Amino acid sequence: MTESTRPHDLRGIPVDAVCGQLLPWLPRQRWFAGKGRTIRGVRVVSAVEVVRGDPAMFHVVLAVEHEAAAGHPAAVDHYQLLLGVRRWRIDRLDYATIGRVRGGTHDGTVLYDAAHDSELSRWLLERFADATVDRPAAAGPLVFHRYADRPPRTRLAGLVVGAEQSNTSIVFGDDVIMKLFRRLTPGVNPDLELCLALADAGSRRIPQPVAWFESEFGGETTTLGLLQEYLRTGTDGWELAKTSVRDLYADQDLHGIGSADALRAHEVGGDFAGESFRLGVATAEVHADLARTLPTETAGEEQLAALAEQMSRRLDAATEVVADLAPFADRLRDAYRDLARLGREDHPVPLQRIHGDFHLGQVMRTATRWVLIDFEGEPAQPLVERRALHSPLRDVAAMLRSFDYAARHLLAERRAGGAGSPAPHLVRRAEEWAMRNRDAFCAGYAKAGAVDPRAEPVLLRAFETDKAVYEVVYESGNRPTWLPVPMSAIRRLADRAPQPH
Repeated sequence: MTESTRPHDLRGIPVDAVCGQLLPWLPRQRWFAGKGRTIRGVRVVSAVEVVRGDPAMFHVVLAVEHEAAAGHPAAVDHYQLLLGVRRWRIDRLDYATIGRVRGGTHDGTVLYDAAHDSELSRWLLERFADATVDRPAAAGPLVFHRYADRPPRTRLAGLVVGAEQSNTSIVFGDDVIMKLFRRLTPGVNPDLELCLALADAGSRRIPQPVAWFESEFGGETTTLGLLQEYLRTGTDGWELAKTSVRDLYADQDLHGIGSADALRAHEVGGDFAGESFRLGVATAEVHADLARTLPTETAGEEQLAALAEQMSRRLDAATEVVADLAPFADRLRDAYRDLARLGREDHPVPLQRIHGDFHLGQVMRTATRWVLIDFEGEPAQPLVERRALHSPLRDVAAMLRSFDYAARHLLAERRAGGAGSPAPHLVRRAEEWAMRNRDAFCAGYAKAGAVDPRAEPVLLRAFETDKAVYEVVYESGNRPTWLPVPMSAIRRLADRAPQPH
């Protein structure tokens, strides 16, 4: 297979025809970040024919221009697309079809997302196999690097993972998984940067990196995709936690009014506290490896004051959107004032690289261990923010919020289904499950030699409050029936003055 590197070379297919098909297709993709915003236009920034023939495949970078809207200035986002081109329609790829070319010599030609075509996507594996640890391989402007000594097998069928949100992941056989970073930001993606750092540190708490590819974009070397070990025995932490909560609610003793002898979370078969403890250990180990491998510093008075001010501004903006927050705002702000006061009290606050978007959906339980995944950080945040140094307790607080969501997700789903407010005894059981697992996670974190998060109540309360405020705004705009989940945390955090554990 050969590659053509001429810009906008789409084998004679008019670029305007391709962009016309992309215009309605892009907003329907799960990874498209501009949903709800008016698209002014779509441009092809670059197109490289990487597979010739029928089918053909192009690596395409798109510029999507958005019109200004309330709260959003006019902006241009860039996306990566593996554009498949076939002369004839194939049933198995109907769901990935972008559209058909109309008119001209290419009339009827099918355009589709070739990430879903295993016949074409294995081209990526072949390029990774061409590279060595010491010598990258090139395909026009695309550069392929290998981390693992052993090359990946190249004759594996690729299957797109359906649950992916901001990116697209392709599992090849049961060997490796390839993450395509759909929305492009100039620079090295934190997922690659942190995975390589942790692998160099000898960590077994991540899927081992195998290879990656990149290109020059926006004047910087930019990560396009990351190939990693596929955790074939892994189970999503969110699914495991939900199963535990479902077992708790399903126990017949919990369906009564809530008598004194009713079974509690630690007395049923689905108790999750042991796993939460081990997850705390794994998290602390990853934080320790990141601190040992990458830069660290200690926050001074000005940094903590600036952080507290940022949190306070986010709260102000949130109260304008969600009126339910207003009665709690002054007491929530106490958490931020206490955070700023830490700097004046000469309280050391270590800063380092962290996960940045940590929750139960970002961890996997294999047959032998907990593994952390997706170190990209919050995709909506600028790259400079995702690569900044933060307190590791920000990750801890985010996971504590995730335990709260896991505990209450069934209650929220019942409410969404029209079942009304949940019974008080179920709410108590949810609170008990969350408290038990939050405490177990913190205990595991401390057991691994890190600071006990419960001994840093000011930091933990500030980070958890900031996260809960974000959740209130999100749920208000996207899932109003879930709003009671973060609002329950808002009430708790507003009423609780930080006390050492």
